[in-house]
Amino acid sequence: MSPYIISLFLFTLGLGTMFTFASSHWLLAWMGLEINTLAIIPIMLIYHHPRAVEATTKYFLVQATAAATLLFASTINAWMTGQWNIYSTTHPLPMLMIIMALSLKLGLAPLHTWLPEVLQGLTLNTGLILSTWQKLAPFALLLQLPLHNQTALTLMAIISILVGGWGGLNQTQLRKILAYSSIAHLGWMLLIIQFSPTLTLLALLMYLLITTTAFLVLRTTNTLTLNTLANSWTKMPLVAALFPLVLLSLGGLPPLSGFLPKWMILQELAKQELPLTATIAAMGALLSLYFYLRMSYATTFTFPPAPLPLTTSWRTTRNKMSFTLPTFMTTSMLLLPLTPNIMTLITFN
Repeated sequence: MSPYIISLFLFTLGLGTMFTFASSHWLLAWMGLEINTLAIIPIMLIYHHPRAVEATTKYFLVQATAAATLLFASTINAWMTGQWNIYSTTHPLPMLMIIMALSLKLGLAPLHTWLPEVLQGLTLNTGLILSTWQKLAPFALLLQLPLHNQTALTLMAIISILVGGWGGLNQTQLRKILAYSSIAHLGWMLLIIQFSPTLTLLALLMYLLITTTAFLVLRTTNTLTLNTLANSWTKMPLVAALFPLVLLSLGGLPPLSGFLPKWMILQELAKQELPLTATIAAMGALLSLYFYLRMSYATTFTFPPAPLPLTTSWRTTRNKMSFTLPTFMTTSMLLLPLTPNIMTLITFN
């Protein structure tokens, strides 16, 4: 595909997301989501092979179902309340349908089964877009909704944390592991959205930062499975040494950057007198931490079999590490000491 065509689709992808950001009317927000979906479909099919076609078809059907449900729910809300404004979504039935539609778009459990299969069929570059940029538009709508006492949202968030941790335990494909990691992090974000949307935004930004770093490392080392993580030492030793810290930060282990949002979320849940919810979320994070430790072990403490059946690594062309990867890796690990500065920049409710 021509670089100009790819640039056009990427521009349209960003335009659809920004269109949703700027919309307070349900029809305009729905149009932005549709533009966003239609723009990423050709990007997913850059490499035309059966697995990519299957993943693209699944993604299109899921997103079309979610968009139709969202449009139907917003129409019911306009019929019941006489308002198309997103802030005026007050009736319980349309609100529940909208939450389910946006959860389906995000891949929130129990509507998550499409996400690992779709992500597995994509390249790392497209998977990065699907795991990061595609989360922004649905979250922009969720942050605008008047969410109060939404038991269904809390229940789905808890299920997502548990399913995201449990589902990644027996996976060997790194893209599926990152998909289940995404599901678990989505649960953390939506768990606190009713009480502190600012904390949800902080958790989202931290997730985007660390997940982008993980995808950039896998793309740089050209690693797709758990067994090939050991080959990273022969390709880029420094990156292989720092990658476990990125994974542990993604798992929320102190004193790394990923600990900051989980710490704040658990503190806010304690303030809201929800100790059981906070305990279940913390226990669910231990499940996710297990497969991050598994990936870290495969990267640092295992070695490829000898002799290698492939061409030795010093005879192959080395990947050039740009300035982007060190910057992302540094911020993914060292933001926790800046917690007071971050808290002064963000006013918590």
